[in-house]
Amino acid sequence: MKVLKFGGTSVGTVESLRNVKSIVEGQEEPVIVVVSALGGITDQLINTARLAAQGDISYLDNYARIVERHHQVIEGIVPQALQLDLLSMVNPLLEELGNIYRGISLIKDLSDRTLDIVVSYGERLSSVIISKIIDGAIHLDSRNFIKTEKQWDKHVLDNDTTQRLVHGIFDDLKYDVVIVPGFIASDNAGDVTNLGRGGSDYTAAILAAALDAKVLEIWTDVDGFMTADPRVISNALIIDHLSFTEAMELCNFGAKVIYPPTIYPVFHKNIPIYIKNTFNPTAPGTCISEQHPSPEGKAIKGISSINDTCLITVQGLGMVGVIGINSRIFNALAKNGISVFLVSQAASENNTSFAVRNGDADHALEVLREEFNAELQSGTLSEITAEHNLATVAIVGENMKHTTGIAGKLFNTLGRNGISVIACAQGASETNISFVIELKDLRKALNVIHDSFFLSDTQVLNLFVVGVGNVGSNLLSQIHAQQENLLENKALRLRLVGIANSHTCVFDREGLDTENYQARLAESDIEATPENIRNGVIGMNIFNSVFVDCTASQEIAALYADLLSHNINVVAANKIAASSDYESYIELKRIANKKDVKFLFETNVGAGLPIINTINNLINSGDKILKIEAVLSGTLNYIFNILSSDIPMSKAIMKAKEAGYSEPDPRVDLSGKDVIRKIVILAREAGYRVEQSDVVANLFIPAKYFEGSLDDFFATIGELDEEFEAYRAKAEKEGHHFRFVATLDNGAVSVGLQRVDSVHPFYHLEGSNNVILLTTERYNEYPMAIKGYGAGAEVTAAGVFSDIIGIADRFIQSACLL
Repeated sequence: MKVLKFGGTSVGTVESLRNVKSIVEGQEEPVIVVVSALGGITDQLINTARLAAQGDISYLDNYARIVERHHQVIEGIVPQALQLDLLSMVNPLLEELGNIYRGISLIKDLSDRTLDIVVSYGERLSSVIISKIIDGAIHLDSRNFIKTEKQWDKHVLDNDTTQRLVHGIFDDLKYDVVIVPGFIASDNAGDVTNLGRGGSDYTAAILAAALDAKVLEIWTDVDGFMTADPRVISNALIIDHLSFTEAMELCNFGAKVIYPPTIYPVFHKNIPIYIKNTFNPTAPGTCISEQHPSPEGKAIKGISSINDTCLITVQGLGMVGVIGINSRIFNALAKNGISVFLVSQAASENNTSFAVRNGDADHALEVLREEFNAELQSGTLSEITAEHNLATVAIVGENMKHTTGIAGKLFNTLGRNGISVIACAQGASETNISFVIELKDLRKALNVIHDSFFLSDTQVLNLFVVGVGNVGSNLLSQIHAQQENLLENKALRLRLVGIANSHTCVFDREGLDTENYQARLAESDIEATPENIRNGVIGMNIFNSVFVDCTASQEIAALYADLLSHNINVVAANKIAASSDYESYIELKRIANKKDVKFLFETNVGAGLPIINTINNLINSGDKILKIEAVLSGTLNYIFNILSSDIPMSKAIMKAKEAGYSEPDPRVDLSGKDVIRKIVILAREAGYRVEQSDVVANLFIPAKYFEGSLDDFFATIGELDEEFEAYRAKAEKEGHHFRFVATLDNGAVSVGLQRVDSVHPFYHLEGSNNVILLTTERYNEYPMAIKGYGAGAEVTAAGVFSDIIGIADRFIQSACLL
């Protein structure tokens, strides 16, 4: 024998009732079918009663809609030949209900007992209708065998009486299908009562346990328990199997697939529960049964949360060592019907915190202040406080007991995303770690846990890209081209959630198309001001976030400190922040270190070459940088490489600009400012305190040519062509090449034009390539050389992409440890 329960939208429409009929009639053994009220009717019943009690005549319209709804269902699914017979049972029930509403309206009072009676009509009507839909079904009224008694103003199951009555009715009953209304019951005086929230599930579990059913099936509108709430986690997965303990923990902390009381009766009989989808009956669903966890299984099975949380704290030094304080706290709350779902106490015993629903908070404070009035007056207790607008999250899995350091890794994951844990609790069984956070962080917390603990098929990195010029557009093209490969080989999804050009910006937590983002930017009415960009990025409060700056903007660079402070990783192609005043540079590093996020700017020097990363690795391994010699401007190297008798200086500069090697204003390169910034960045990464003003600059173009507009520059720069051609010809005759070299030598920094001969490492530097020589304590006699493309939007974008992947790898490695 099996027990099947159908509820919610499973009995909400004619279509869903056809599915119920098909499922029940397809069973190969006797079944007891427990049904809820037609979907949504319970709320209508309650609202109509309240309108009647207020004297609001519109209750009659509501009542008429209730009658019409039941008639529509009967007409839509009950065979014509059975409709009159069914209506002869349904109409008297509806008439009784109407009379009760009229009585409520006359006396303008709605007692709890009357409301229990009103609500019972939902299950009574639906069970009668469904009994006529299913061939060969018989109908039994659960009020005759599900009994309750009063405890603390609540109806609780009278188990002994219920067991006796159930066996008295069912033991000798011959049946294929029995239809039973869920939720409703009666007390020993015969008055209508109910089993409370989730009562239909509970009815089914009571019957399954009492009659030793083979299995309990809960048919609902989802495919089973999911790893998290799919309304918050779009890629939540179905859990194929849960232990009774895991299911109970998830239910207690907000998972609404079934309700906690359902599990108790069948747990003791080890009767498995299957969660099935009425609208997808072939789906395997979730099985809940007793099981022994495998050490190789996932540490966490699922995440559940309660977004309606208030944390109450009782504190005072007078609590230390005093026996019975907690007993008084929780006895006082229990006597007043206040449920506590999390408790956290300091080891010093000077405070106890516990979580209740926000609606219970004021009552709880009143009760406790009355209970501890003497202690508050004497100062033994300093205060009893309530903190609202919080959420409680629980991670559940019996395998957590086999995973060393799971709590530490969990809180590290939260901290890295800027989520502060206000209180936490973990039982000795290690199947549940619960913690309280601010409500505003709930979505981020659920997503980052789901992502980081491999409950998702993929890891997600959320990107905000500012600047879609040459570098930014190339970056997005590279990301688009690599998405499939990253998903397949690294289980990594790079999701573009924000983008800005020089005019507008767009933010979308569901993700933007990395190929067709321009249309969204064109449609946006959000101006791309630094303030709007900052508010959009921080305001989204999204997990695993990376801000990517592909601009050369001082205003955008000024946002880094705030972004890092909000636990947002920063990847910068923009050189301004890392080369600004030393204190600002160090402050950014300090914030990133404190917040455990990354501030990466590898492409600030050498485009895609691994220069900064190599310096960091050398220093971190105990080496010391003694000297750096470098050609750091791909633009200038390109210019000097194409200089010839046919290509004078002015034409070479224009060709560098047209080829995309130079900054939009090539004077930034020609003035040495770009190289100065780069050598300052390298010097700082090498451990030296250097400002731009410390750099000795030996420039090859007089300062007057940098005054005025860019058009003025190109109009006058040709004046130097003849002089430069003479220099070039002389150098060529002597077998020398021009190179603009940056040097760090034991803390002294300089940049300037040099002539190098054919044996010098810089001599054969082609095109726009860069080269860096690192002399260290280890690499002393033969310096380390790094050489390659040092300019160009494509290689710079590739370097930015590499920094992004470096951050992603960090999250992936953390998840692997979990």
